[in-house]
Amino acid sequence: MDSIELRRLVVRSYHVNEVKICEKFSFNNKVLCIDNSCIAPLLEDELIKKIDIRIIKPHEHDIEINTIMDIIPISVKALGKLGSGITHTITGAYVMLTGCDEDGRQMHEFGSSEGILKEKLRLNMAGTPSSQDIIIHVDVLLKGGEVYDRHLPLAAFRACDEIISHIRGVLRTQDARSADEVHEFYDRVRMGAKKVAIVKQVAGQGAMYDNWLFPDQPSGYNGGVSIIDIGNMPIVLSPNEYRDGTLRSMD
Repeated sequence: MDSIELRRLVVRSYHVNEVKICEKFSFNNKVLCIDNSCIAPLLEDELIKKIDIRIIKPHEHDIEINTIMDIIPISVKALGKLGSGITHTITGAYVMLTGCDEDGRQMHEFGSSEGILKEKLRLNMAGTPSSQDIIIHVDVLLKGGEVYDRHLPLAAFRACDEIISHIRGVLRTQDARSADEVHEFYDRVRMGAKKVAIVKQVAGQGAMYDNWLFPDQPSGYNGGVSIIDIGNMPIVLSPNEYRDGTLRSMD
């Protein structure tokens, strides 16, 4: 036997041409609809005072924003756990989370990025939208007068993930035959080949200088754990776990 197959990951991508605010979440004919009513239950969190969702089309970036907390791809497990099975992912649209509190404090660590979006977001880079992508902007206003520590930005991340979970719900049910692209990735042990490990140093030291591990969904929040809370211990991930969004930078 030349190799041993450990895991197989199938990624189906579904392209979005338009994002609209509608009366319910849906994804049909490359049009993604978002229901603003999902915000109301999130305001029951005493740390969250207001959430706004707006759709930013390509080349419409001459707008003012609060500091960018994260750019989040939209993916969901259709079968299996992170690193194996089937993942559905959206192309053509990303979520951008921004936030500040009622006192005007921006949710940042070593430098904020509030201002005019086109001056603060560099497009067409790894981890950022392309110039043709639609941005689903989630802006969170947090309670003022609080101690500035992790509980504030994590409340915003948690709320944003709940919004994305509704999109994941309609993405999960997409027909495999309607996928725009399908890619297969394998974790294999090749007998007699060199053993290769890639070492990635990640941050874990503050309110917005954190990394999230092992969430329930790709690049998600729920079910995950902060690398700070596990003492910045070394973690071994398979290539497909890494590829499938089991490590998320929270800055």
